[in-house]
Amino acid sequence: MFLNILPLALVDGIAYASLIFLVSMGLTLIFGVMGILNVAHGAFYAFGGYAAATFILWLAPQTGSAIALLIGLFLVAAVVGVFLGGVMDVVLIRRSVSYDPILKLLITFGAFLMLEDIQRLIWGAQPYSASEVVSRLGNIQLGDITYTTYQLVIVPVTALVIYLLLEYFLRFTQLGKQTVAITHNREVAISLGINAQKISLITFIIGAVLGALGGALAVPTTSLVPGAGTDMIVLSFAVVATAGLGQIAGALIAALLIGIIRSIAVYMAPELEVAVPYIIMVLVLIFRPNGLFTVTQARTI
Repeated sequence: MFLNILPLALVDGIAYASLIFLVSMGLTLIFGVMGILNVAHGAFYAFGGYAAATFILWLAPQTGSAIALLIGLFLVAAVVGVFLGGVMDVVLIRRSVSYDPILKLLITFGAFLMLEDIQRLIWGAQPYSASEVVSRLGNIQLGDITYTTYQLVIVPVTALVIYLLLEYFLRFTQLGKQTVAITHNREVAISLGINAQKISLITFIIGAVLGALGGALAVPTTSLVPGAGTDMIVLSFAVVATAGLGQIAGALIAALLIGIIRSIAVYMAPELEVAVPYIIMVLVLIFRPNGLFTVTQARTI
């Protein structure tokens, strides 16, 4: 029984892990650079999903191209992320960088509630989905099992490519190295002439785009309803806590761990599906309070 469902569980788990990793990656990047646990990240996910579904429902009758629909998903996510991330950084975040961490958390929570209300005003309470993307991309047959091309290829490859691009940006570009410098020591980086405000704006926009992209990629396989942003931000916090704050590579492994085990639970013990991510998080934090991949740093005097 277990061996029969394992291939399906792995594909479902990896696709699900890819989505939560995209959102968690943005959350981790923002925290690493700005020291903010951005609760409003869940709203970026929801807005990205709703906007993408609206666009696909408009575009699908006008084109038979699956590639056009995919490109539309990415473009909508980028526009939503740039707009929401840019506005939120300018209006709220840059004014609160020096605030107490709890106060910053409350500010982003307030922004999340506001964005949730705006979302309901725009899209109402009815579910939204964009399954045309999945159906037009078709299926792939592996052995006796048929998988959707979207879940088997598109979602995991997108998450992997974006992760590699982000790693390249942080390691090998001047702007990326400045971002890493601010992550390690903001005051020293500023004293060396790095424009922390510009870096913070770029970082927040990138994080917002990643959150919106997670929602846009989720909507072809999931019906979005009010509260989807809440579910995703709680799940993303579980991934980030399991990996360790600020650990992007760790978030990838934690997302895979949580996604695959949750998917197996769906087939083997459905009543545990919702609890699995949080059980994993609690078990990790009992033995590794700072997360699986946090590196202990020397105290600065």
